[in-house]
Amino acid sequence: MGTNLMNRKLGPYLLAAPGLAWWMFFLIIPCALVLAYAFMERGTYGGVIPNFNLENLVRAFNGLYLEIFIRSARIAIESALISLLIGYPAALAISRAPRRWQMPLLFLVILPFWSNYLIRTYAWIVLLNRAGIVNQVMMATGIIHEPLTLIYNESAVVIGFVYNYLPFVILTVFASIQRLNPELTEASEDLGASAWQTLRRVTIPLTMPGIAAGGVFVFVLSIGNFVTPQLLGGGRMKMVGNLIQDQFASARDWPFGSALALVLITIMLALLAIQARIQQGVRNVEKEQEVA
Repeated sequence: MGTNLMNRKLGPYLLAAPGLAWWMFFLIIPCALVLAYAFMERGTYGGVIPNFNLENLVRAFNGLYLEIFIRSARIAIESALISLLIGYPAALAISRAPRRWQMPLLFLVILPFWSNYLIRTYAWIVLLNRAGIVNQVMMATGIIHEPLTLIYNESAVVIGFVYNYLPFVILTVFASIQRLNPELTEASEDLGASAWQTLRRVTIPLTMPGIAAGGVFVFVLSIGNFVTPQLLGGGRMKMVGNLIQDQFASARDWPFGSALALVLITIMLALLAIQARIQQGVRNVEKEQEVA
């Protein structure tokens, strides 16, 4: 009897232990080290000297590094907006498709995730280079008369981000649309609203949590990415992720790299807080409508 009671008490903790251990060793401890290193000093030959100072954080906001932060944020915002412009109509179309077609369509959305991220990114090098399929098709159809430089620039980086992260937008928006009470859209149509008015005044506002979640997903994953700018930007498009990688791998300046990472983490947490506020606001509206 006593053993069974003890098992019941310890059972939930034992089940949660692997997840908590993973969370501790791969999230809490690394973030704590980043926070600590950001306020320390670089050694003469690399490494860290435990000498508390704010120099690294001040340096992170100097002209050159601030410019890289602004460029990274701009590219991430562009990628998020384009992903939303493509992903929202796609999610809406899937949600309005016959139920038997929804799962196959969602399967096609997540199918690219079955291949490696690097392979998907390298594929765009093949497609966008001067002898690639895109240039060849445009030349064959007479749109252009000589190959365009479509790769190793900012546009190629944005294309890579949109392609790799678009499924996150489609899935989050689709889930938000599925949660929408169909009686609300029916009531809007019964009151004489057109399909566009219903979409603009009912569907989009009430699916704002999915829009915010998808946009934050793309922004956060893009601003810290260093692989896509390296491959599709050809090393010319340096973003925050590349800068942080350089500090840890090449410059051996772990304190400054940690300071840059700390600023990046702060930006991400601020965005997540904004997303949570938006989601809570929409939930409050839904509760008020249910009461009414």
